[in-house]
Amino acid sequence: MLRLAYKFIKYDRAKSVGIITAIVISIFLIGQQLGLLFFLMGLMGNLVGNAPVQDNDLWIIEAQSSNINTVNSLDQRLVQQIGSLPDIAQTFPVILAPARATFLDGKTASVTLVGADAPDYVMGPDQDRIKEGILSSLTDPGSVSAEFFSSKTWNTTLFVNKAIEINGQRAKISLITKQAQAFGASLMYTSTNNARLLGNVPPFKVNIIIARLKPGTDKEKISNEITQLFPQLRAWDAKKLQKSTIKEILVTSNMGMSFGTLVLFAMISGFFIIGLTLYSSALDRIKDYGTLKAIGAKKSYVNKLIIAQAFLYAIIGYLIAMLLLIGFKFGVAGSGLVIDISPIFALFLLLITLIISVGGSLFAVRKIAKLEPASVF
Repeated sequence: MLRLAYKFIKYDRAKSVGIITAIVISIFLIGQQLGLLFFLMGLMGNLVGNAPVQDNDLWIIEAQSSNINTVNSLDQRLVQQIGSLPDIAQTFPVILAPARATFLDGKTASVTLVGADAPDYVMGPDQDRIKEGILSSLTDPGSVSAEFFSSKTWNTTLFVNKAIEINGQRAKISLITKQAQAFGASLMYTSTNNARLLGNVPPFKVNIIIARLKPGTDKEKISNEITQLFPQLRAWDAKKLQKSTIKEILVTSNMGMSFGTLVLFAMISGFFIIGLTLYSSALDRIKDYGTLKAIGAKKSYVNKLIIAQAFLYAIIGYLIAMLLLIGFKFGVAGSGLVIDISPIFALFLLLITLIISVGGSLFAVRKIAKLEPASVF
């Protein structure tokens, strides 16, 4: 069956090239747009993604917010009050402060200072995202981190011990992170003392409280208890807060709708282009299909022959599209754009390819199914 289907494909090369090209363009666009969307979704929740989150951690923010990137300040005394609860082993204050970094070459950049205390550094950066420098150096006066991929955006060189200014105050880069970008302003990690000083944050204010629970404690129970004792606060599991952040940004920015529309139109256009081209190809070879029926081929056999052609088109087009996507992935990696082509994502694209190609072949299947053998003679 596949051998005969290949002969049909080889016979009409012009239309075969058109069908394969349509598949390649559709699948490449779908893969590219979804890859970009997944990358941006990762950036949206990177305040959590960059942190060394533990299973027994609760992230506590003000009750009105469900987005980790837009939290209001809290009273510093809440850190001690929550830490005094029986099932809380330790609490950590976290500072998030918007700031402006100025480099010696005159370049400026909007940044977010992320302050957490040593030696835990509960907000990160995680060790696997450190490119140069030592995490403990962030306790030095005026020391901050900088993102490796931000150097192109800022149009400046970044290196350890580079002198900069933050909000007009002397500082230095003591740590270089890699793939610790954020959605919006770049993150600069530091200690809480440095974040307060450089970010002009009052000593009685914090933005996030991370509570580490004692072993064996019911996280859901403590979360509800904190909400009851402190109505102005809400305790989150870190991963749930990350998902909530991504969902809120996608909805409020209409980004999900924009990317979804592009993917949907790529699927629809590919479906109809492939379907109509296969239909046209079937019309051109209608005598061949009629002859097959006349010599005894059943209708199901002819239908399978058309579907087999669509299957071969799908496989060829998919392989070419995946090669282009892999090339795109490595081409943009140098700019910090990380496109993850996981096995699950690759299988999803294969499924979409088969749906587009085999589904489009139904136009031709329906036409040939109604064909009477005698009508072609």
